[in-house]
Amino acid sequence: MLATAAAALRPVPLRRPGALLRAPVPRSLLDSRGAAPFPRRTASLKISQLQLTAARFSKESDSAEDDELLSELREKWDAMENKPSLLLYGGGAIFALWISFVVLPGLLELVGLGYSGWFVYRYLLFQENRKELANNFDALKKRITGDDE
Repeated sequence: MLATAAAALRPVPLRRPGALLRAPVPRSLLDSRGAAPFPRRTASLKISQLQLTAARFSKESDSAEDDELLSELREKWDAMENKPSLLLYGGGAIFALWISFVVLPGLLELVGLGYSGWFVYRYLLFQENRKELANNFDALKKRITGDDE
């Protein structure tokens, strides 16, 4: 038993990059069914298979289809009468996305920091204000629970 534990914990040579993936799993990590907690990924796709799939999809896309799509888009653009309004709406949509993802989180964080600073200054910094906060909290508890002690 000691020999198997020592064999399971032998150092893995780092000469080959994939040596760590083929390292034996110690018996202590095996569960009752005998399966490793982290199964090896022998059936996963390889990079060459992904490249082959991407090449196959790019060859299926015919240039005639691309030309047809572009010509259809040009026709729709030329048929549109009110192009400035479309550009205005599109620019407004992009600006709204920029505001919502870039500016708004920082602005809300700044508002939260400002309110937290005000709350600390107003209620927690001085002793008489802390007593006022405790009294307000007790009054709120009494209003919610209906206790008239």
